[in-house]
Amino acid sequence: MATLKVVLDTNVILSGLAYPGSAPGKIMQAWRTGAIDVLLSDFILDELRRVLPRLQHKHGLNEQEMGDLVEILTFQAELVTDSADYLISGDKDLLELSSTFPIVAPAVFWEMHGV
Repeated sequence: MATLKVVLDTNVILSGLAYPGSAPGKIMQAWRTGAIDVLLSDFILDELRRVLPRLQHKHGLNEQEMGDLVEILTFQAELVTDSADYLISGDKDLLELSSTFPIVAPAVFWEMHGV
């Protein structure tokens, strides 16, 4: 069976890093072990660069560490060039489009494909 290709929304990445035992955290772990392939877009990477400094009081990373984190994600993920099997997001506005597009919440994805 081919490895699923998924796009992780910014909120899933941040939640996965902050809460490793949550559905987003398990998805991030599945990515690290190669169980899924993650695609990211320049938009998502730019959004991470914008959002991380605003959350510094929660994650405690300094400016260098935040930059390193985004750089690591850039190297670990593929940039979106073709279609993915799913967009995984906790964004309620995006999830409303799930009847038309393959957009699922982290917990739903994990129920369907958790390893």
